[in-house]
Amino acid sequence: MPVNLQAPKSLLPVKGVTLSAVTANIRYKNRNDLVLINLSEGGSAAGVFTRNKFCAAPVTLCRQHLSENTSPRYLLINAGNANAGTGEKGLHNAQQTCAMLADLNDLHPNDILPFSTGVIGEQLPLEPFEESLPQAVEQLAEDNWILAAEGIMTTDTVAKGVSEQIEIDGKTVTVTGIAKGSGMIEPNMATLLAYVACDADVEAELLQQVLNEAVADSFNAITVDADTSTNDSLVLLASGQAGVTITENNRAAFQQVINKVCQQLAQAIIRDAEGATKFVTIEVESAPDREYAREIAYTVARSPLVKTALFASDPNWGRLLMAIGRSNVDDLDVSKLSLWLGDTQLLASGEPLESYTEEQGQIEMNQEEITIRIALNAGNTAARIWTSDLSHEYVTINAEYRS
Repeated sequence: MPVNLQAPKSLLPVKGVTLSAVTANIRYKNRNDLVLINLSEGGSAAGVFTRNKFCAAPVTLCRQHLSENTSPRYLLINAGNANAGTGEKGLHNAQQTCAMLADLNDLHPNDILPFSTGVIGEQLPLEPFEESLPQAVEQLAEDNWILAAEGIMTTDTVAKGVSEQIEIDGKTVTVTGIAKGSGMIEPNMATLLAYVACDADVEAELLQQVLNEAVADSFNAITVDADTSTNDSLVLLASGQAGVTITENNRAAFQQVINKVCQQLAQAIIRDAEGATKFVTIEVESAPDREYAREIAYTVARSPLVKTALFASDPNWGRLLMAIGRSNVDDLDVSKLSLWLGDTQLLASGEPLESYTEEQGQIEMNQEEITIRIALNAGNTAARIWTSDLSHEYVTINAEYRS
C-alpha cells in the first residue's frame, strides 16, 4: 500500500496537448500499455535523462531527436519492455516505432520522442505498435491524462499525477504532470518516467533551464534502492496556447509552479516505492556546501540497516550515527553534530541527550511519515531528500518481477 497517496481523481487538461492510452499487449495483457502524448505545432520541449552508461535504446534516440528538434510533435511511450541492453537491434526497433508513428501523421521520425519502461534485456516487439498506433492516434484527447498515467505504470500500485494553475501577466497558465516509478530509483534522473506539460509559450533553451532547476530538488532528491535505471526520462512540454510568454522577467512564478509539480510527482514515487511502509524525509542543515549535505543525506537514505530499522519501526538510532559517520565527506566534526528523529532530539553537540527515552523514539518510529534531521553546525547550507524503508515486500516484488 502506498504511504498516504491516492491516485488522482481528475487532472486538468493542458491546451495544445492531447493524450491516449491503448492496449497493445507488448508484455501486459488486458491493460493499457501504449501511450501517446501529442504536442501542438510550434510547441517546445526540454528533457533530462538517465546517466546510466547502459542507457536504453529509446533514451539514446530520444536525446538525438531532441537535439535535432526542440519542437517534437509526439511522445511515444510503452510499458512492459524497457528496450535496454538490446544492442543495435534494439536501437533499430526504437527507430522503427518512431517511423511508424511519423508515417501515420506525415511527420519526420525526429518529430517523435520514444520512451520505454519495463524488463531489461528483451527485444521490443514491433507488431503491437503496428497494430495499435492507428487506434492510439484516433483516440487522442485533452482529458486523457489519467488514462496515460495508468498506461505507463509497471510495478506502481497507483497512477501518479498532479495539476496546478498560476496567473502570470494576468492570464492563467495550467501545468499537469504524470510520472511512474516505484523501484530502481536513485538520482541522476531518478525505472522512472515523467511528463509535465504547460500551455505557456517558452523558448526551448529557457525551458531546459527551468527543467534543470526543477529536477535538482525533486527527481534528483529521491532514492528507493540506490539503483539508477537505464530508462529514466523526464520531459517538459510547453504548448504556447495560453497566450503567455515566459521570459527572464516573469520566470520566477513559472519556475515556482514547475518546481512544485516536479516535487509532488517525485514524492509520489517515494510514497509508492516498492514495498514501502514509510515515507522518510532526511534533512541536513548547517553544512559547508550543498553537495556535502546531500552526501550525508544520501548515505543515510541508502543504508540497508537504516532502511530495515525504519521498516521494523525500531528506534535503533545507532544506525543513523553509523551512516552519518561513514559518509564520504571531509572534516566531519561529530562533536558539533545534533540529531533529531521527528520532534525528538537524540544528540546535541555530539552528546546523547540524557532526557531521551526509548519510548520517545518508538513513538517517532511508529509513524508512517518520519523526518530525520541532522544539524552539522559547520556552515549555512542545507539539503533535503526523500526515501522509503526496505521491507520484505520489496524483495518479493523484485524477486518475482519477471514471473
